[in-house]
Amino acid sequence: MSANISIDYISHTYKGQATSTLEDIAVSISPGEKVALIGRSGCGKSTLLHMLAGLLMPSDGCVRINSHQVSRPSAKWNMMFQKPSLYPWMNVQENVALGLTLAGITDNEKVTGLLALVGLSDKTSASVQSLSGGQQQRVALARSLATTPELLLLDEPFSALDAFTRSSLQDEVSLITSKQNLTMVIVTHDIDEAAAMADRVLIMSANPGRIVGEVKINLPYPRDRSSEAFSREREALMKTFDQLVGNSSVSSTKETDRVNKSKQEAA
Repeated sequence: MSANISIDYISHTYKGQATSTLEDIAVSISPGEKVALIGRSGCGKSTLLHMLAGLLMPSDGCVRINSHQVSRPSAKWNMMFQKPSLYPWMNVQENVALGLTLAGITDNEKVTGLLALVGLSDKTSASVQSLSGGQQQRVALARSLATTPELLLLDEPFSALDAFTRSSLQDEVSLITSKQNLTMVIVTHDIDEAAAMADRVLIMSANPGRIVGEVKINLPYPRDRSSEAFSREREALMKTFDQLVGNSSVSSTKETDRVNKSKQEAA
């Protein structure tokens, strides 16, 4: 079963702040749909994602998943963060099985299948500290899928990876969520990532954060970034973003790589 999400007029003001971070956010996300949230830094994208995960409660309004109001975290909606947050004293298999273990479930066959799904069958007994960044995120993905979630939430989980690994994981996650009919919501600053992974892109403005527009991406998965069709969809997304929000920190993959390379050279 995949998640049907209803975000019902959410507003939020953090304690001690005079202005709202989010105001009157109202949107529905269909079961099995893949949605990207893009906007300037500070527009409240991650705040909204945390509310979908039950990690933060809105000041007004509510989130409903499959008609049930979200009031706390659940194994049915899992989040992947920028860092994989793996436990170094556990091997790969133990990290993947963690959610099942905490639920009192032992299912080695399922864990083995998930490791095969993310291409880590040969790393079952390996220390997670011996893995590359991309491999660690694959472990985090398998761990997120182990509890058979209805919803996968992604908070820029590929931003620290090199371009090749990032593109590969974007394609794999999109295919896996499609095959398992999972609802997916990703927060990203990368126009290319949004165009590569989402059925629908929600554009947010800032001060306070609002959803001001959306763009549908009508392409099959995995998406060929070198195709004319992808270029047209990406350019249409960029044009709509600029019309609604203006130039911002949201960037293309090439620009992100250029900035990261400059930082590395400076260091």
